[in-house]
Order: sequence, then C-alpha cells, then structure tokens
Amino acid sequence: MLAERAKQHQIGTAITDVEYTPEEVATWNAVLAQLRELLPRHACREYLRCLSLFDFRPGKVPQLEEMNAVLQCSTGWTVRPVAGLMHPRHFLAGLAFKHFHSTQYMRHPSKPNYTPEPDVVHELIGHVPLLADPAYSQLVQAIGAASLGADDKTIWHLTKVYWYTVEFGVVREGGGIKAFGAGILSSYGELEHMASGAAALEPLDPFRPLPKMSYKDGYQSRYFVLDSFEAGASLLHSYAASLALPESLRGDASQA
Repeated sequence: MLAERAKQHQIGTAITDVEYTPEEVATWNAVLAQLRELLPRHACREYLRCLSLFDFRPGKVPQLEEMNAVLQCSTGWTVRPVAGLMHPRHFLAGLAFKHFHSTQYMRHPSKPNYTPEPDVVHELIGHVPLLADPAYSQLVQAIGAASLGADDKTIWHLTKVYWYTVEFGVVREGGGIKAFGAGILSSYGELEHMASGAAALEPLDPFRPLPKMSYKDGYQSRYFVLDSFEAGASLLHSYAASLALPESLRGDASQA
C-alpha cells in the first residue's frame, strides 16, 4: 500500500500521512529509547544541533510533511516518498536538486536494531536531521551533482562515496571521532561498534578506488574520516569538478 501510494505521489502536492499500527509505533519507541542514550555521546555536534529542530518523541512516528516543513525553512531540501530502493543513478540525481527520496515503511518488530533495507527509522532519525545543516547538505548535494551525466563506472564509484560518507561517515571532533552517517546514527548496534574503536579509520579520498560496500557481514570493518563537513564538501566539489575534465587530466586535479 505504501509503495503504491509513493508511486502515485505527484511532486508539489502534499504527502499523505501514514497511519502506523500500534506494533509499528512500539518498534519506533524501542529504537528511539536506545538511541537517546547513545546519540548525545557519539553523534557529531551538527547532528545534535539539528536533531533539536525535529519533534521525535515516543508514541508518534513522524510524517514526511513534518520533515519538509523544517527542511524548507533551513536548507531548502525536500523529502519525497519512494516505493523502495532506487537505481543509484536516479537516487543520486535527486540529491543534486536537493531532493531526498525516503521510504515510509517500518522495520520488522522482531529486529528493532536491524533492517536489511532503509526503513522510516533509518530515513528520519539517520538522514533527515543533518539535511538541515548547510555544510552537510552541501556535501550531499556535491555527490549528487557529480552524478549528473556520469557514466556507469562513475555512478558505481559515487555510490561507494555516498556509502562511506552519507551512510557510514565519521568526522573528527574535539580530538575524537563522531558519527554523521545515517547507517550509524539510526542503529544503536552500529553506534556502539563505532565507539568501541574496533573498526579501522581511513581518510576519505574520492579520487581513488574505494573498497566493496558491505552490509550483510555485520558492522562495518572500517570508516572513512572527514576532518570537517566543510572540508568534506570542498573535497567532493573538487572531485565533481574533475569529472568535467578529460580523463588524462583528472589525476592532476586530485593533487590540487
């Protein structure tokens, strides 16, 4: 039903509210209770500042229209409903124009700490708050802009760049490492794993090949680190600009 409703949604019209079942609301409550204990300690300061703009509370799963009301006043981004996973090219293209496609279904109640596909908890708690931060939203838009007109090989590389930043990125803060990727922020298991120091840390270099994405083997074995959102956005803008150059000159651009 949610998939069909998303397919029929017309851009520019109000997004119909979803009536979540008591069982689905209970799942939301369980995840929210766990994350409230961990986020203040392990989420980056920008996320925590933006989180206060949204009325996430027990007993009520937020609606996409509520999210848009906040985002439009802060950075001009829009969340749109989607039936499920999209082709990377189409999803990334939306980011270039400040459109984030979001699912609306709830993860299975038997596994509140895990979902094999992005659900409404992952989208709203993980992704939406930071889209209200100007520096972060520019970083995301830069990834989308780099995808416009790109060949299939570049699209696949950009999907990895997105994975290791927007989904599982971390940033240096006050001598430590804090999470900003939605895959970490929306999973209390992944948050605890990141905070434990068990994963390797590497600087992000979008000009070089990135490792295979892993989402079926448990928690991430490595995280790519940004020095700041501003530095990350600048790096990704440079990478996007390099795609307009002849391939023979792209190596020079990575050194600039």
